[in-house]
Amino acid sequence: MPYERRPREMHKATCGDCGNECEVPFEPKDARPVYCNDCFQNHKPERR
Repeated sequence: MPYERRPREMHKATCGDCGNECEVPFEPKDARPVYCNDCFQNHKPERR
C-alpha cells in the first residue's frame, strides 16, 4: 500500500525582512520572525 501524503495547510505571514506577504507551512507565532523564500536564504546558517 503506497504512502499518501496530505497536502500541507499553508498560513499567510509577513516577511520579517522585506515586509512582503508570503505563505508558510506552519502557523506563525508572534515572538519569532517569519521569512519569505528569498529572505530565508540569507538567514540559513552556512554549512561547512
